[in-house]
Amino acid sequence: MKNLNRRTFLRASGVSLALPWLDACAANLPKSQTRNTKHQTPRRMVCLNAPLGFHPPLFFPQDSGANYKLSPYLELIKDYRDDFTVMSGLSNPEVGEGHDSSYSFLTGAHHNGFVFQGGFRNTISLDQVAAEHIGLETRYPTLSFTIGGDVLSWTRTGVPIQADMQPSGVFARLFLEGTPEQVAAQARRLRYGQSVLDQVGEQAKAMHTGLGANDREKLDEYFTSVRELEKRLVANEEWSKKPKPMVDAQPPNNPPNVDVVACTRTWFDLIHLALQTDSTRLITMSIVGANGVPPITGVSHQHHDLTHHGQDPKLIEELQRIEFELMKALGDLLAKLKQTKEEGVSLLDRTMVFCGSNLGNASYHSTTNLPVLLAGGGFKHGQHLAFDPKNHPPLCNLYVSMLQRLGIEADKFGSSTGTLTGLEMS
Repeated sequence: MKNLNRRTFLRASGVSLALPWLDACAANLPKSQTRNTKHQTPRRMVCLNAPLGFHPPLFFPQDSGANYKLSPYLELIKDYRDDFTVMSGLSNPEVGEGHDSSYSFLTGAHHNGFVFQGGFRNTISLDQVAAEHIGLETRYPTLSFTIGGDVLSWTRTGVPIQADMQPSGVFARLFLEGTPEQVAAQARRLRYGQSVLDQVGEQAKAMHTGLGANDREKLDEYFTSVRELEKRLVANEEWSKKPKPMVDAQPPNNPPNVDVVACTRTWFDLIHLALQTDSTRLITMSIVGANGVPPITGVSHQHHDLTHHGQDPKLIEELQRIEFELMKALGDLLAKLKQTKEEGVSLLDRTMVFCGSNLGNASYHSTTNLPVLLAGGGFKHGQHLAFDPKNHPPLCNLYVSMLQRLGIEADKFGSSTGTLTGLEMS
């Protein structure tokens, strides 16, 4: 096995299985992860990123603790004060300034601010780690939405996961049944992929005996990951046999991407339906509109241009109008989740809604002191956790706390040093 080339395959009965790069062919393989899919209480997570940030003076409270005075933006969701915690001072360490920092928002991966320069390679995102543990419990392990095309979700090998941009298409996938022919075709596709290792098993065994210890370990990890994929295929086939949930809602229209508020509200309605029907328990969404002036009374500039306001009061007022509407939309999502009951418990109590931004101050592309709000999920809320921006825990500490709240035994994620101080489960 000393002369393996980088394109080695195992082949049997018309099936080809590409092999990982081994030491024998100068390659490495990511370590597989243990899955734990048995959870009695459904726990859910929604991660929202606003890549253009929130105007800091209007978002952050001036005082900390449980008796803090609500900021103008938080005043808009005051009815849920006891259902959320606002945080200041947090950031992802060693993530450079600029819009490209959004790629590291849910991964914590270090880079110099320009993703496509300097050999940047991303790591797995928070939602995908969670999906490795609880993704098989629902028809869709994760859902990713976007308005302007930004990407939040990344695989373990640092590959971006394309997000959906059309609410109507997602609604159809979640709730509209295909024709019998379409369902049967999907089942055939799933069955075709279920027995790959069985068909190449003898070749795999022969190859295994001719490799060194490191390569054998890597090959075992690779075959484990293939088996896990096969389990997912089996689960997908089982889901394909089950009718989709019926909802008392009409398929949504697709608002123009420049109308960031209408798009956000449409996606939020769909998020509520997806969680309510337990179609998925993990959702990410990027909230930023396309270039153009959003159709909001009193707004005459593009959203991005308004973030570079230069302290001009008129531009800040226009920016405030946009962000006010987005915060109102967030409040309505929290309201729907709180009003929806599951086994006598509020859906909000079982759903973490994490809302923030990769930019602390978008006017100069700062990536420190990020605006962070966490609602629901069964945490003790009603406080402002104010951390020292110059000596603070990594944002990834919050992610560890969130993973643990999902019932996942995690003590490390990204740049974390532990769980987030001051955030306790109820």
